[in-house]
Amino acid sequence: MRVFWPVTIAAAALVGLLAYGIAAKGTNTTLDEAIAKGERPPAPLQALPRLGAPGRASLAEYRGKVVVLNVWASWCPPCRDEVPLLQRTQERIAPRGGTVLGIDTQDQSSDALAFLRSHKATFPSLRDRDRSYGRALGVTGYPETFVIDRRGRVAAVRRFPVDQGWLNRQLPRLLAEKA
Repeated sequence: MRVFWPVTIAAAALVGLLAYGIAAKGTNTTLDEAIAKGERPPAPLQALPRLGAPGRASLAEYRGKVVVLNVWASWCPPCRDEVPLLQRTQERIAPRGGTVLGIDTQDQSSDALAFLRSHKATFPSLRDRDRSYGRALGVTGYPETFVIDRRGRVAAVRRFPVDQGWLNRQLPRLLAEKA
């Protein structure tokens, strides 16, 4: 019977590689490719429910502001790690016409709100219940961050946690631009 373990492990690895290959082919990289060419494609304007507040909101309401749009989930360890940086960013850019906007996904609202409270995060967040908004952005994991210019166009994408250096490279030039 021990002869079958290597075969079972090899078969499982093959299935895993096939699943990865299928998932990778299904990833929408259109946004990333456009930004790499120096383009700024329009950000999706789908209205989403506000997290912890009544009603819905969309990026259209933030037109004229630079938006650091962060897609996160409360169960995501890297998301927990970057919240303090995002909160400091919110405090730093709000007086200059910017904001951080969170997009919570794959969470219970109560878990998401507890997450924000525990990290003393005051930036607004919306809920992407069915992940349709994330799919429009090509989100494949969490966290992912998109910087939206004052005209509502995606100017930068980070497909893994942000750091201060990345934010420092993106935000000053966008905050200096006029709408």
